[in-house]
Amino acid sequence: MGHRTRADALTDVAGLRVGHARVPGDRALSGTTVVLAPEGGVVAAVEVRGGAPGTRETDALDPRNLVERIDAVVLTGGSAYGLDAASGVMAWLEEQGRGFRVGPDPAQVVPVVPAACLFDLGRGGDWRARPDAATGRAAVEDAARTDIGAPVAQGGVGAGTGAVAGAMKGGVGTAAVVLGSGITVGALAVVNAAGSAVDPLTGVIYGDGVQGWADRPAAEVHEAAQRRLAEAREETRRRSAASARPVLNTTLAVVATDAELSRAQAQKLAGTAHDGLARALRPVHLLTDGDIVFALSTGTRPLLTGSPEPGFAAHAGAGVDALNEVLGAGADALARAVAKAVLAAEGVEGPGGVYPAYRDLY
Repeated sequence: MGHRTRADALTDVAGLRVGHARVPGDRALSGTTVVLAPEGGVVAAVEVRGGAPGTRETDALDPRNLVERIDAVVLTGGSAYGLDAASGVMAWLEEQGRGFRVGPDPAQVVPVVPAACLFDLGRGGDWRARPDAATGRAAVEDAARTDIGAPVAQGGVGAGTGAVAGAMKGGVGTAAVVLGSGITVGALAVVNAAGSAVDPLTGVIYGDGVQGWADRPAAEVHEAAQRRLAEAREETRRRSAASARPVLNTTLAVVATDAELSRAQAQKLAGTAHDGLARALRPVHLLTDGDIVFALSTGTRPLLTGSPEPGFAAHAGAGVDALNEVLGAGADALARAVAKAVLAAEGVEGPGGVYPAYRDLY
């Protein structure tokens, strides 16, 4: 179907850059991640399937509405409080003269910055340690400083700083693939799920397309890991009991391609990419999750590329087949991004709880 890219990251979709920022403080365990589009913006869409989403400006992405392109997407911790991070990104974009033009002066723009949040309140021990406009600005500035095509930091960074997958540490993961047509499809996930990314019977990571059943951890290793995980879960419950923190989560994701997609096609990509979450996290899309996938198209490659057989390009099914390949790749890349987030995570222990990493357990 395709091959993995140089960086195996969302930034392999040419023009996209990713930046992270963390909330400062010893008792803070939260942050923000920004996906920054190239000048001129990108076509964007969103699909919300979790039962407890927290969003900003997602209605603007409806294909029936006015705004055609956006300049950035914000993924943030801090629950609904953290959505304020988007204000810092808006301010930075306005300074660059980027946004939806609303007046005769080129400086008269309103940046449309869709944002989504995950629940990590109190995980570092300080309930009020959450992203704000300054965190968002720091994240977009970090993105702007990176080179085009640069690798993306993974694990407990940005919005993944306080993320948890089941009782394990979650975080940021990213993956990408180049299709036979030359089209690139990439994904970035911030894994903060109520469900698990790991098969409880085998220790195999659900979304890892490389690790096979023959590579599952030895029985004694798996049993020891399950004991440690149960102990960590109980200790976390004990430490969080005083604050009465609810079990609320959310996995946030961005899937992107350089294929030229309409807004309706991008909407379909956002929806089918959720299949990748369903493969990599079990269960998923619960009432206490706010699972959201954004889809972006830079549009630098036509959907139909290469030199097809005579008459093929005119065939009614040619465009459908090409789009289907992109849709399938989006789900595959997102499943792998979830797996890579879990593999890259490092364990965290603090006043808010004990969250061992997969690498600690296995």
